[in-house]
Parts: sequence; structure tokens; C-alpha cells
Amino acid sequence: MRSLDLDAVQAFVLVADHGSFTRAADALGATQSGVSLRLKRLEDRLCARLFERTPRLVRLTPQGEAFLPRARRLLEAQDDAVAAVSARPQRLVLGISDHVAGPELPGLLARVAGQGPGLALEVRLDLSQDLLAEYDAGLLDAVIVRRDAGRRDGEALFRDEFGWFAATGWHPRPGDPLPLVTRSARCGVRTVALRALDAAGIAWAEVFVGGGSAAVAAATMAGLGVSPLARRTAPPSTVDVGPRLGLPALAPIEVMLHSRLTDPRLAGALRGLAAAFRMPVAA
Repeated sequence: MRSLDLDAVQAFVLVADHGSFTRAADALGATQSGVSLRLKRLEDRLCARLFERTPRLVRLTPQGEAFLPRARRLLEAQDDAVAAVSARPQRLVLGISDHVAGPELPGLLARVAGQGPGLALEVRLDLSQDLLAEYDAGLLDAVIVRRDAGRRDGEALFRDEFGWFAATGWHPRPGDPLPLVTRSARCGVRTVALRALDAAGIAWAEVFVGGGSAAVAAATMAGLGVSPLARRTAPPSTVDVGPRLGLPALAPIEVMLHSRLTDPRLAGALRGLAAAFRMPVAA
């Protein structure tokens, strides 16, 4: 009996995890056609169709659902075998902007941790400009941050769309300045938001300044005021009140990946995380 191609098995698992041939290709550092070819060979070897594909959807067939846990065990066994004879454990030191790290972050990090034994992941959450400074100083292997207007390096992952979010049912007091919930004065999103309000001639007053996104989210949900937030990471029970209050539109901001990794395994783990961070795209 012919053995299974583990590269094809890995491609199958990534397509299943990402729900997209395009994002699986990003994670593998391959082309979409290359991933499709690997899957075709695997399906031919198994004499089974593993995915149903439409222009808008990729989903597992019943045969694919049955094969997925077994495919994961195959890859885990391969990782265990390699780790048993490999050199010292490897460490990936990654910085992620506090604004970029959304509610899906635990699941994304689990995918990196699932790269197998012997890989230690260290993650730092901070302001984009601070993480870029640490990256430039060689303290971080890679960073996922908002685009810095003065830089031309890095790989664009996606664009964050912004709105003015407040607790459901919140209303401003008539005649009062717009109450704002923000991060510190060094936060780039805060700077963009205040400039937009000033340009529109809208009076504002900061009523809460948080030391991190969690504090800002809590204050917004508590009804303290309005916060400029990415739609992707806006907390539950908040709504965009910008149109209702006539607030200025906020320009989208690109999220960038900067990396100096050359080790194939670490670079592969980072590619998987970057692919998972991308906004949904057509399969």
C-alpha cells in the first residue's frame, strides 16, 4: 500500500482550519494552485472527496470530517518523531499591537502552539510604535502592528475598518462635549480620531484614558462614552453611534507584518499565524 504524502495531509488540515485555499496557501508559503494540486493527489490516494467548493464557501464533506482528526494525529506523530532527534527547542518572540489583538487571538495562538513540541512562543502586546522600536532593536523576531506612515517595509495583512462605538442604548447629554474613551496620548488611533473630530469642529472631552485595549473596552461597555475602535475588535454589547451622532468617518488603517525570521520552522509558524490574521477572502 502506498503511503500518504504528509505535505498533502498538512495542506488538507490547513484548508480545513482556515476555510480557504487562499489562506492555506499563505500559511504554507505556496500558491493556491499548488495547494489544490496537493489536495487532488490526496483525494485520489484516498479515493474520497474531502471538500465541497463553491465560489463563496469551502467545507468538509462527511469523508473529510472523518479524515480530519486522523490527519491531525498523523502530523502530530511526524512532529514527535522530528522533535525526538532535533536540536535544542526553538523560540519565536512575537509582538502584536494591543489594538490588533482581537477576541480571536487565543485560537490564532493555538495554531502556532500546535506546530509541535520544541517550539516556545513568547508574545508581547503593546502599542505599535513601541513594538516597532523593539523590533528595530533586535528584541523581537516579528511584529504585527498598524502601518507606520514613515515606513515602507513590511507585508500588508489586512485593513482595519473603524467606527465610533458606545454601549447599546447610550446617548450623549445635550450640549455637552462628546465624551471620549481612549488609550494614552501615544496611541496612533487616538491621534487619528481626535484630528478627525477637530477637523469636523466637534467639541470633545476625554472622560476615560485606559492603559490597554481591555480597559478601553470595559469603559465603553460600561457606558462612560464613545471610543474609536476597529469593527473587528469592538466588544460585544456596543454599537457604532457615528452615523447617528454625525461623527466623521475614520479612515481604515493597514495592519502590517514585519519579520526577520530565516529559520524555516519559525518562518512557517509565523506564516500560519499571519494567514489566520488576514480578513476573510474568497477561497
